[in-house]
Amino acid sequence: MEQSIEQTTEILLHLSPIEVANLKEGINFFRNKNTGKDYILYKNKNHLRACKNMCKHQGGLFIKDIEDLDGRSVRCTKHNWKLDVSTMKYINPPSSFCQDELVVEMDEENGLLLLELNPPNPWDSEPRAPEHLAFGEVQITYLAHACMDLKLGDKRMVFDPWLIGPAFARGWWLLHEPPSDWLERLCQADLIYISHMHSDHLSYPTLKKLAERRPDIPIYVGNTERPVFWNLNQSGVQLTNINVVPFGIWQQVDKNLRFMILMDGIHPEMDTCIIVEYKGHKILNTVDCTRPNGGRLPEKVALMMSDFAGGASGFPMTFSGGKFTEEWKAEFIKTERKKLLNYKARLVKDLQPRIYCPFAGYFVESHPSDKYIKETNIKNDPNELNNLIKKNSDVITWTPRPGATLDLSRMLKDPTDSKGIIEPPNGTKIYKDSWDFGPYLKVLNAAVEDEIFLHSSWIKEYFTWAGFKDYNLVVRMIETNEDFSPFPGGYDYLVDFLDLSFPKERPSREHSYEEIRSRVDVIRYVVKNGLLWDDLYIGFQTRLQRDPDIYHHLFWNHFQIKLPLMPPNWRSFLMHCG
Repeated sequence: MEQSIEQTTEILLHLSPIEVANLKEGINFFRNKNTGKDYILYKNKNHLRACKNMCKHQGGLFIKDIEDLDGRSVRCTKHNWKLDVSTMKYINPPSSFCQDELVVEMDEENGLLLLELNPPNPWDSEPRAPEHLAFGEVQITYLAHACMDLKLGDKRMVFDPWLIGPAFARGWWLLHEPPSDWLERLCQADLIYISHMHSDHLSYPTLKKLAERRPDIPIYVGNTERPVFWNLNQSGVQLTNINVVPFGIWQQVDKNLRFMILMDGIHPEMDTCIIVEYKGHKILNTVDCTRPNGGRLPEKVALMMSDFAGGASGFPMTFSGGKFTEEWKAEFIKTERKKLLNYKARLVKDLQPRIYCPFAGYFVESHPSDKYIKETNIKNDPNELNNLIKKNSDVITWTPRPGATLDLSRMLKDPTDSKGIIEPPNGTKIYKDSWDFGPYLKVLNAAVEDEIFLHSSWIKEYFTWAGFKDYNLVVRMIETNEDFSPFPGGYDYLVDFLDLSFPKERPSREHSYEEIRSRVDVIRYVVKNGLLWDDLYIGFQTRLQRDPDIYHHLFWNHFQIKLPLMPPNWRSFLMHCG
């Protein structure tokens, strides 16, 4: 039964009347000496605004932005994101996020309180004390990437099954060889959790195999703004038991087992994470969330698993021009991976799980045409992260291999128990050395010759359907071959998103400009099927230049998340063309 969650008020900082009298106009930085937490207070005459000194991206600390002559913005020390504290809106990336504000109240003595209105941690509703676990009662088996097979008493639960085929069109392929019985394991599951719509978690090739044998298997997803299975009908996969559940509410499976899905604080429209609890023992899977549950997570869980690798973006490998030299990209990637590694290690140290497992980062750009990406998109080593964690805490770490099984009861009782983690038998193939490219590329290539693209008016039809406009950005779209040279007979055109026009030349007014070169098979497949542009961008199927060098959040957010749920009506389009 769903229960309402009572809101509580927490005092984060108290300023004395003298400190209030000494507030300067503009930006003021404060630290709570008792908690070590940092805050920003902005004063404009008698008006005060306040927030946590924590960047929404990856929790970095803000400092004064020396480039801001008006004294209204602060800069994150991690990735140079900028926040206008006078409006609580991020200005780099532009038109992106808003900072969560704190409540400012004056006390009876003209002191000042910074307050945060919080719901209680939802997992603390109806708390359960941990009960005794028998050996073998809870077992976690790693299959591949972000896919875990959990035995929880007499129930089986599977996370994010991507076990065959590519993800992001043709850009990602499995690094690990899944156990040979992976399909049997899926068919025996009592329930499956799919965290979000990205195809390395929601794998239609995998689910198609499963649906042929168990179309009614219960699948659970969070109630995200863009439905996880928004493209189910068009995929042709026949699944009949998809359950969308609210965030922060325990879902009871049996008397011992329950789970709760939580949203991501940065991408609540699509990302989720999960807490699974069996007999009072919690398993926390934060998956790909940037700030799961806004940064509030249960501490001292039995097992925590999260992503770790980095590299799940076209930036900066697919960019060229300006600062994007090979040297700059290599240094940027090295720095970013180190930041991510330190962030994950700090998060684990703060949350103090008994056991930590890095996963959801085991992919490879194995198609020969993506050799450059494979060589430059260096990812974090899970053993390096685990060693960093062990240096700073007593947390037990587990680097999983396909088919390896962790016995939770044994590991909680004695981490040195030789039966606590059962590795796959000697001779088991761990890493894939061949991939079946053919069937998947054949589907993509079929779109190249589709009748739609005989008519140049498809361009207006498609971008009108997409619905993005009133934004001062001009994009040049170029269809290319495998090496990103213009495709013979392919389209090369401009889109002016200010008025959604298609000029022959760039307009004379001042405007932002991007050039997007896309492999013809993937861009036409995406256009034909009304798919999101993650297949292009995260899948490394584009090469980009931009002037000025600004990330256009509204543009990319629209084409990666907010396109219409129904694909373009190409049948009607072709009838009118005829």
